[in-house]
Amino acid sequence: MITDKAKELMSDYFVKLISGGTTLSNVNLSAGSGKIGTGGNNTSPLATTLDIDLASATVSAIATSSNTFEVKLSVAGSNITGKVIREAGIFDSNNNLLARVNFNGVGPFTASQTLEIFLIMEVE
Repeated sequence: MITDKAKELMSDYFVKLISGGTTLSNVNLSAGSGKIGTGGNNTSPLATTLDIDLASATVSAIATSSNTFEVKLSVAGSNITGKVIREAGIFDSNNNLLARVNFNGVGPFTASQTLEIFLIMEVE
């Protein structure tokens, strides 16, 4: 069994791994990064990169409860004009892949659009 406090600490740690800052246990972490890609193969826990890396994304994370958090990735359409996006990844400041999500393709995009991807993550 994982206690509620442990879930809270782990959730907070992930938020800080992604957005940067000082954790509840006073560990200072640098902000991570996000990437999007055109690959759509199944994910594997052994993965270290996206299938087909296309562009960097602005990434942020906020706690939504004691054990859940929301991650937002945002990319300007000028970086993905004419492309169909099928995967997104979240990385820590050392470029370790923390999470990869594949999905049905979205796009193609025009230069004036912005792609925003929201992920809800839960520590259980």
